[in-house]
Amino acid sequence: MDISSDLLTPRRVTRQIAVGSVKVGGGAPISVQSMTTTKTADVDGTLEQVYALAAAGADIVRCTCNDAAAAEGLAQIVPRSPVPIVADIHFHVEMALAALEAGVQGLRLNPGNLRKPEEIKLVAREAGDRGVPIRIGVNAGSLHPKIYERFGGATPEALVESARLELAYFDEVGFSDVKISVKASSVATMIAAYRLASATFDHPLHLGVTEAGPLPGGLVKGTAGIATLLAEGIGDTLRYSLTADPVEEAKAGRQLLEAMGLRERKGLDLIACPSCGRAEVDVIKVATEAQAALEALDIPIQVAVMGCVVNGPGEARHADLGIAAGKHRGHLFIQGQIVRVVPEDEMVAALVEEAQRIGAEGVAARLAARDLSAEAEAAADRAALLDERGADVNHAAERIARIRRRTGS
Repeated sequence: MDISSDLLTPRRVTRQIAVGSVKVGGGAPISVQSMTTTKTADVDGTLEQVYALAAAGADIVRCTCNDAAAAEGLAQIVPRSPVPIVADIHFHVEMALAALEAGVQGLRLNPGNLRKPEEIKLVAREAGDRGVPIRIGVNAGSLHPKIYERFGGATPEALVESARLELAYFDEVGFSDVKISVKASSVATMIAAYRLASATFDHPLHLGVTEAGPLPGGLVKGTAGIATLLAEGIGDTLRYSLTADPVEEAKAGRQLLEAMGLRERKGLDLIACPSCGRAEVDVIKVATEAQAALEALDIPIQVAVMGCVVNGPGEARHADLGIAAGKHRGHLFIQGQIVRVVPEDEMVAALVEEAQRIGAEGVAARLAARDLSAEAEAAADRAALLDERGADVNHAAERIARIRRRTGS
């Protein structure tokens, strides 16, 4: 880690929670988050964006869960995502419960529009039963009217009080797996609110300036608020809220942490799908071996290791280079296009060789040199895998049935 981080105010000590495989707070590395802009019911489109965000540096991705179709989409997205998925909930308690049925690794609740105490406590109990953390996501633009009136506006004190009241409901049912955000579009209000939250709670804090706007102004506003707090030792996870492609949010978050010495700089960015019933290889083993071999090259490149060729190349098309398993062989792809097929035991070596060639010749040259018969071989493997194991290897239909019982759809 960059020694410059030692010159900042030491990070405050917080509780630690786990959003899937990502630890937040308690001394864990500060994580980067973003949010998809697709319709969550569009499973393939959303997954493509999730993979793009992961490749750009997002550790956690949030998706809206605003209706039954979105919840059903989450049931298919979660098992195929390379990073933990958090469901964004507004107004409807049944959507929170449906998202839990879908298997999400986290929830975000807005106290300003999910207001009934018994509904809030119900969600907390069900999340607790599943070991799923909740972010209390207070927003100055949607503050509870009674709190707004009591404090004479969306003041820092009002934002923190909103979080405190929500936390009290959680305490009543013994739920403490919580992180907190107190966002505002005013940088000064946001900074003051997080300072107060840091002094009030020992839960991890999720930093962000809400509705920061388009580039470049939104980037300036987000950085002004987030970097100020990080320099003071406040903050455990962050999101830039930009009116732009969400990939820009992930890039900005990662670059800020690297610039402040709070995350290590790296040339290789490797993403891997979670293994499923259709995986033809040990994805974890291949990813681990590939990471070790590629890190030694010190080439700035995004690489994807995918368990099967059915969805892998499409989902990871934003990666510079990747490999997806077929029937006892690997399908090497560049930006989603299959370029050649290699034996299973040569998958890692093929990745290393192609990474070196991309570094020397560039992506366009390597795409031009692709084996034109490779795509037909990939199509044959896709058809064989679908015929052998079906389309629902992650048992999404079972989760969808439970979601429909929850939502009455």
